[in-house]
Amino acid sequence: MNAGTVYLVGAGPGDPGLITVKGKEAIEKSDVIVYDRLASPRLLRYAKPDAERIYVGKMPDRHTLTQEDINRLLVEKAKEGKTVTRLKGGDPFVFGRGGEEAEMLAEHGIPFEVVPGITSAIAVPAYAGIPVTHRDINPSFTIVTGHERPEKTESTIRWDKLATASETLIFLMGVGNLPFIREQLIRHGRSEETPVALIRWGTRVEQEVLTGTLGDIVEKVREANFRPPAIIIVGEVVRLRDKLKWFENKPLFGRRVLVTRARSQSSSLVEKIEALGGEAVEFPVIHLTRPKRQDLLDQALNRLGLYDWVVFTSVNGVKYFFRRLRELKLDIRSMSRAKIAAIGPKTAEALEEKGLLVEVLPDKYQAEALVEHLKPLVRAGERILLPRADIARKVLAVELEKLGCQVEEVDAYDTVVGNENAEEVADMLENGAIHVITFTSSSTVRNFVDAIRSVRENWLSLVQGTQIACIGPITAQTAEELGLTPDVVAERFTIDGLVEAIAQHPPKVLTKGELR
Repeated sequence: MNAGTVYLVGAGPGDPGLITVKGKEAIEKSDVIVYDRLASPRLLRYAKPDAERIYVGKMPDRHTLTQEDINRLLVEKAKEGKTVTRLKGGDPFVFGRGGEEAEMLAEHGIPFEVVPGITSAIAVPAYAGIPVTHRDINPSFTIVTGHERPEKTESTIRWDKLATASETLIFLMGVGNLPFIREQLIRHGRSEETPVALIRWGTRVEQEVLTGTLGDIVEKVREANFRPPAIIIVGEVVRLRDKLKWFENKPLFGRRVLVTRARSQSSSLVEKIEALGGEAVEFPVIHLTRPKRQDLLDQALNRLGLYDWVVFTSVNGVKYFFRRLRELKLDIRSMSRAKIAAIGPKTAEALEEKGLLVEVLPDKYQAEALVEHLKPLVRAGERILLPRADIARKVLAVELEKLGCQVEEVDAYDTVVGNENAEEVADMLENGAIHVITFTSSSTVRNFVDAIRSVRENWLSLVQGTQIACIGPITAQTAEELGLTPDVVAERFTIDGLVEAIAQHPPKVLTKGELR
């Protein structure tokens, strides 16, 4: 059997958006993903469903696997003919021990490629508002390990040369050795007044920055109990932080937001959360599928010419309605007689993309509001087609029937409960690592409760202290009925309105939790 290829991929400093295109492609095609604790676990969503995931995370005080074990693991998996991605925080060749892994692969004749990543030495200061170079301040910078081999009896760093060689010095993995680093720099010519910054979990929602000078930074770190992982940056560029910090000024900075809507719908919400500095964690508690009674939808589509109105209540209804219309090779012109009504601007937009104009679109995105708009327009005896989800509320059909209309409800799609990663989400809630839970429909509330309750009997206590954000009053009412207390209810019942409401609402006291 021919050996597989190993990709040594730099995952960047933590923000999953900083993965390179080539790095993402390597993850997508690999049979095995070997990853450490500094690589964002969210990058694993790009992996194939059947890809083997092996965690080899290392912490300062303990190793899941030794480096030698990791080297052997890469060789073993490649010799099985598998494509392997070794996903490493930062860049694999910047204190990432990628050189050692590459040497082992080369010795065993294993084909490999190195996919460089964005090193934390540059990206983390940038997220803290500290440029590592500035034309008016420094023409050079130096990256130094702050954590030499533990078995060394003395440092091999030429401190007498290093201390004043570059205006900016960046130490990686050096928090534990900070007193020694400070001592050496001052002894060899650096002023005690030189600005210093420590940046912990840079580029993530947990990002923390501590600034001081060489003279007082050790005491400040001790008082703040500032712990690794963090980088140390020494130099006058640190003074620019107050003026240039941008990440921490974003309205959702520091908040990790749970997104419970279906994965096929979540991208818009995820993008908006992250654009405002938050971190989105996807927990799709709903999966959308074709309706079990496809025959009923087909029958309705085959007699589209008989309806006076077709009412769409969601983008998904539009999507599945027209997908099936196309599969049956039915002409959209067959519904030329029908007037179109919709709930929500996104639904109307989806219809307009199909070339259909919406006659009725209420300002409030609720069935009750649509009924009020339709009352003066519909007549007794008119036939109304209502394609919707299998679990949709009945209020629209009931109220229209009261007006004497013949309402035909058909399931355009079914919703299935999803509990993927329920255990992991429960752990994050327990550790205070989720700060906001978003609900975009009543079904997301019910399914979330069912999913978390299936893995934790004390599910309700897990969400205490976590902000509950609902897209509108109907969703909020469902949350209350299930024992949750909505903190945020959007005034505009849209994704934009929900994100805007979260950003404007003061966060609860946050418990910083590491990504798990």
